[in-house]
Amino acid sequence: MSNQLNSNPPHPIISAPIGLLAGFTYPVRAFTLLSQTPKLWGYVLVPVVLNFIIGIGLYLGLLFPSLSGIDILVADLSLRFNTLIANLPAWLSFLAVLTLAFGWLLRILLVAGLLLIIGFLLVQFGVILGSPWYGELSAQLELLRNGQLPQEEPMNLSSIFQDIKRAIAFEFRKLQLLLSFGIPLLLLNFIPGVGSIVGTLGGIALGATLVCFDFLDAPLERRRRPFKEKLEIIRGSLPASGSFGLVCFGLVSIPLLNLLAIPLCVTAGTLFFCDRIWPTYFASQEQTSDTASQIRS
Repeated sequence: MSNQLNSNPPHPIISAPIGLLAGFTYPVRAFTLLSQTPKLWGYVLVPVVLNFIIGIGLYLGLLFPSLSGIDILVADLSLRFNTLIANLPAWLSFLAVLTLAFGWLLRILLVAGLLLIIGFLLVQFGVILGSPWYGELSAQLELLRNGQLPQEEPMNLSSIFQDIKRAIAFEFRKLQLLLSFGIPLLLLNFIPGVGSIVGTLGGIALGATLVCFDFLDAPLERRRRPFKEKLEIIRGSLPASGSFGLVCFGLVSIPLLNLLAIPLCVTAGTLFFCDRIWPTYFASQEQTSDTASQIRS
């Protein structure tokens, strides 16, 4: 890992708002920092190109065919409702207007859900393929903000295989989390009214949690934290981590913007870590270790 910024003094930590609003501020703070630090742009350019390639593939392969399917589904349901209404008394004809409104509402909800799914898939593929650049971007940001990085193991064939093994295990644990909560939430949508609302809100919360994992993972993985501990750290950082995950989930779900949002959210996640996680969970231990290393040298 390059320490090319090590000669600079630690970047002054800007105190962020407390509570729920804090997480929402980090993408803006990340954009400001990136725009003012040209030496970091090289770590962003290649992942953005990769995101464009992945995004084009996902939109061509999933979005446009699915939009046609949604139109067919809504048209079929509208036809069925209109046929049913035609057999009702004339004074119930106003239901035709409700059918039209229901059709548009269903179309909006299905398209919004589709965009959330594509955004989530884009994050998964984009973060994995861009991980070498995102890892270095996160490391340089942490070095810029805190003035130090954790001690690293020497790079060799064994450590490379261990990193691959940890990355695969991390993805499997996320998949396990997704299936454990996602399937029950999906089934709730078959319950009219409250079930659909709870299922939708729960799905957004689950997506925000998984996205939070992705964008906070680089600094946590540098410290070789196990999955369960990462989950506890995210939970312990609530409500700020919740609002951070929610705003990042929203950014990666907006077409075209999401192609640029992943490096922005990686930057935001590292800033969040430096401001809110490192001082609480790692600062005392790593500062003590760094002092001991200086004494030994």
